[in-house]
Amino acid sequence: MLLFVAIPVGIALFLPPQQMFQALFMFSIVGMGLLWFTGGFDWRALLHGWGRFDWRLFLAFGLLTFTCSVVVLYLTRPDALFGFIRRDPRFLIVIWALYPLLSALPQELIFRVLFFHRYGWLFSGPRQAVLANAALFSLAHLMYWSWIVAVFTFFGGLIFASGYLRRGFPWAWALHAVAGNILFAVGMGVYFYSGNAVRPF
Repeated sequence: MLLFVAIPVGIALFLPPQQMFQALFMFSIVGMGLLWFTGGFDWRALLHGWGRFDWRLFLAFGLLTFTCSVVVLYLTRPDALFGFIRRDPRFLIVIWALYPLLSALPQELIFRVLFFHRYGWLFSGPRQAVLANAALFSLAHLMYWSWIVAVFTFFGGLIFASGYLRRGFPWAWALHAVAGNILFAVGMGVYFYSGNAVRPF
């Protein structure tokens, strides 16, 4: 409750938007320390699962993410559609290189590896655990104060959590990384960037 509920809600309610990245970094450090403290986790398992990588499914997921992002932006913020590519394509390449390592990787370690290793036994079955995981993953993005972000991260959480349980950590990480890169390329950064976050109070 402290790690997955109180801290994200506290960040969203009280922390200035410009300090959110630092807070998320500390959140990741605490989560990794908790995973280490829990014990019983084979860290080599993080490398297992590449053999279950399905490129056709991966490309289908990328296409679905792209399509949903374009439709949502066209209906809500058509001015932002592909805005990043038009304004600064070189910086977008930097984001593509860093997002998988600095954002998707720590999030997957905390929300998938730590969650299922330490807390998975609290649920009556994998379906309940996946639903709870997706809800908490969506809650962690409350700081953006956007129902669009909440919906995207909930369904993304369902896919990442299910993928982690079925195909391993590399699969979940790859899906998260490509989803984030596609979102920023399409222009969804208007919703997924803390600098644009506006509290409704």
